[in-house]
Amino acid sequence: MKITVTGGEMSRNEIEQYMEYARQKYTGRQIKQMDIIIDGDFVDLKFTFSDTDFQRAFRSADYLVNTMDKLNDAKQSEFSQKERHRADND
Repeated sequence: MKITVTGGEMSRNEIEQYMEYARQKYTGRQIKQMDIIIDGDFVDLKFTFSDTDFQRAFRSADYLVNTMDKLNDAKQSEFSQKERHRADND
């Protein structure tokens, strides 16, 4: 992960804490770059992800999700009982 700090200086420990925060917040996503922008007493975080393409999408009630764990139990059960249609490259 590439890390850029602008607007001031930050200790390695602080940077590592922001890295851990990002890993927990975006579990399952590959963070390519994290920009830490210091603005006085505030810090803005901007992320660039390397996994911008969906590997799989599930349609549920007219919205798309990329993982089944975002669905409630009833929708997960519904998907588990559906016949799967796979593309040629799956």
